Amino acid sequence: MTKAPDQSPPTFEQALAELESIVDALEQDEMTLEQSLGAFERGIGLTRTCQQALEAAEQRVRILTDARPDAEPEAFDTHD
Repeated sequence: MTKAPDQSPPTFEQALAELESIVDALEQDEMTLEQSLGAFERGIGLTRTCQQALEAAEQRVRILTDARPDAEPEAFDTHD
């Protein structure tokens, strides 16, 4: 479940799918305390990844739907 430090972060869809599998595994209640804590920690990281992706998408939508005729395009950063 962990990724190597040199890999790029997962896509939103990958992070969400892994997060769902972690939740399913935690709900099975078959992990040790250490395994549960590790899964929880990974889940928190994936939640942050998803939140950042959603914030970036929201910013893009705001930029694209800005109704001001004099609006200047704004750069957005897809990686924090």
